[in-house]
Amino acid sequence: MTVRAFVFPGQGSQAVGMGKELAEAFPVARHLFEEVDETLKQKLSKLMFEGPADTLTLTENAQPALMAVSLAIVRVLREEGGFDPMDKCKFVAGHSLGEYSALAAAGSFTVAETAMLLKARGKAMQQAVPLGEGAMAALLGVDLPVASEIAKEAAQGDVCAPANDNAPGQVVLSGHAAAIDRAVEIAPDKGARRAMLLQVSAPFHCSLMKPAADAMAEELALVPPGAPGVPLIANVTASAVSDGKTIGDLLVEQVTAMVRWRESCTYMKEQGVDTLVEIGSGKVLSGLARRIDPDLTGVAVNTPADIEGLIRSL
Repeated sequence: MTVRAFVFPGQGSQAVGMGKELAEAFPVARHLFEEVDETLKQKLSKLMFEGPADTLTLTENAQPALMAVSLAIVRVLREEGGFDPMDKCKFVAGHSLGEYSALAAAGSFTVAETAMLLKARGKAMQQAVPLGEGAMAALLGVDLPVASEIAKEAAQGDVCAPANDNAPGQVVLSGHAAAIDRAVEIAPDKGARRAMLLQVSAPFHCSLMKPAADAMAEELALVPPGAPGVPLIANVTASAVSDGKTIGDLLVEQVTAMVRWRESCTYMKEQGVDTLVEIGSGKVLSGLARRIDPDLTGVAVNTPADIEGLIRSL
C-alpha cells in the first residue's frame, strides 16, 4: 500500500504560464485564482499566465503565485475526485514559502489569509536587505558539514550560512554578497563539483532576514494558524507538528533558519512514507526525492493530465 506525503514547492519553481492550463480546464481553479486576485487587489493571475518573467519573479509576486497554483490543484482534486486530498496523505510539507501552501491545504489558513500572509512575507523579505548587499549560491557535490565549513571560512566577519540543505550534494548558502562570492571561490578546493550564484533578489533563510522575521511575527499574531488536519513536517525542525501555536512560532523562525529539506524527507521516509506527491508548479521537489533516498518516489502534479492520473491512483 502506497503511503504518501503531499509536498509543496518554493520560490524558483515559478514560470510564466503557470496555472493557465488549470484555469482553462477547471472552473474551480479559475475561481481560486480570481479569489487571490481579489484578495490582493492585483491581477496576479494575468501576471502568472502572461508574464513578464522578471515581474513574476519578484519575491512579493512569486510567493502568492506559487501558493495559488498549489491550492488550485488541491481544490481541483477535491472537486474532480470527490474526496478530501488530505485524507489520502500521512503528512504535508513545503519548501520555504511552500510551508504556507501546505498549511492552507491542511486547513490551517484560508486561501485569502495565505495570500495576504505571503504577500506580506515577500515584501518583508525583499525589504530586509538593500538590493545588491545580499546573495545566495548553490554548492553542488558537497554535503552539509563541508558546506558549513566553507561558509565559516568565507564569512570573515560577514554573514554566510547554509540556507537550504536540499539533498545529498546540494546545499545553498546565503548571506552578504562579498562573503558568498568568497564561498564560491573557496568551494572547488573543498571538493565542490560546482558553485554558482543564484538569481535571487535577497539572501533568504539567514540572519540578515531578521527584520522580515519580526514583520511576520506581527502578521501571524493577527492571523494565527489553526491546527492542520494532517501533521506538518516543519522546515525548522524536520519533524511533525500539529499544534497551531507551535506552527506559528516556527513560521517566524523559518524566515531566518535553514530549510532542512533533506532531513524532512528522511524523517517522512522513516515514518513509512514511500511517495512524495509534489502539488504545484514545476518538478523540483519530486526530482529531489530519489536523490535523498533511492526508495522514495517523487510524483509531480501540475497539469490536468497529472491530476487525472493522481485521482486514478488514489
